[in-house]
Amino acid sequence: MKGMEGVEIAEKEDVDIILWNINLPDISMINSKPGHLKPSTRFSYATHLVCTNCGKGYSIDEINTYCLDCQAPLFTVYDLKSLRQDIQREDFTRRKWGMWRWHELLPVHLPENAITLGEGDAPLLQLPNLGEELGLSNLYVKDESANPTGSFKARGISAAISKAKELGIDKVIIPTAGNAGGAMAAYAARAKLKAHIVMPKDTPVANIEESRMAGAEVVLIDGTISEAAAMAGVKARAEGWFDLSTFKEPYRVEGKKIMGYELAEAFGWSLPDVIIYPTGGGTGLVGMWKAFAELEELGWLSNTKRPRMVSVQAEGCAPVVKAFEAHATFCDFWINAHTLASGLRVPKSFADHIILQDIYDSEGIAVSVSDESISAAQRQLGKAEGIFAAPEGAATLASLISLLQQGWVRPDERIVLFNTGSGLKYIHNLAGSEANPAPAN
Repeated sequence: MKGMEGVEIAEKEDVDIILWNINLPDISMINSKPGHLKPSTRFSYATHLVCTNCGKGYSIDEINTYCLDCQAPLFTVYDLKSLRQDIQREDFTRRKWGMWRWHELLPVHLPENAITLGEGDAPLLQLPNLGEELGLSNLYVKDESANPTGSFKARGISAAISKAKELGIDKVIIPTAGNAGGAMAAYAARAKLKAHIVMPKDTPVANIEESRMAGAEVVLIDGTISEAAAMAGVKARAEGWFDLSTFKEPYRVEGKKIMGYELAEAFGWSLPDVIIYPTGGGTGLVGMWKAFAELEELGWLSNTKRPRMVSVQAEGCAPVVKAFEAHATFCDFWINAHTLASGLRVPKSFADHIILQDIYDSEGIAVSVSDESISAAQRQLGKAEGIFAAPEGAATLASLISLLQQGWVRPDERIVLFNTGSGLKYIHNLAGSEANPAPAN
């Protein structure tokens, strides 16, 4: 049947599941005009920042990066008690679609500082053909390739650039192995900020060129994202650039967490049984777990059963998997990281301890898959459902097949895969393509 704003809705098990939405918002669509909100409400209910390790508080109205005392990420804290009194969960559903319809739960206080290109509300699609092949009755994919710049990175970068603008920052720098660079360049251009990007030389050409197209200065280096991060950090300290590295600023995770709110809303304010997520820096996994905690505190969930979180990495770069299997609380740096899924080539996340704790708390698991199985899953998803997934997204299907063989998931469970980007950015990986023929043996 048809739902609000042209959204396709399918009824299943007495739950209205939002499967597809075609409306993309611009800033004029944000529900912030006088009379649209109750007088007691605010554009954002963010109050301050807090260290995820020691609990030290930081101002949200000043420029902050991470906790200088214990080198841990900062999280944004919201006045959820007041928000619950002022706004009902259904109010968000009535708004025009996009990430910023959740602005009360984002860190930007003034609507004019919200920088949007239409990110958010990527389609949640049921996978009937794959489900039939695999014997799964409730298999879904959250297809984040529908976001601006073709990946989920648009969400976090939108929030981070918006807050940077609000704080008066005028130049931003980021290390990236791919999609974060393109997103940062685009949103920085939109916000009229100067952008500098440091990328490994083997970053996909599409990511390099889209960054340059948006006016960013791009520097290519030998090495991995870790070496790029070190170079970006040096330049940031020496020249006053604001570093948007994963978890070294507080706000990218806030944009990513909205994926968790969208899932809860789509499933009738309940959560899936299993979420399978590709993990490089881990912002999305950590962000969604934060969203679930906020939803529980707000009292908006029909039950408080949370999903089991599956962290998927490539065999050639699997620091989280190695740490999980050792029951460790931190990851070791992964030497000689290599995989065709450039977004998974992260030797060590700055938030490794948070990623691992979230997996443990969810009674989840961390698994690694081979590049061969990623490529096979990419073809399988394309042939079965018509979705050209990024390798990182295809890795979730590869891991699901492995978990099914192990009996870790049940056929009747509601399972959500995350395709984090478009396969079109990785054409160079496809052997035999006319543009990028396979090298001779």
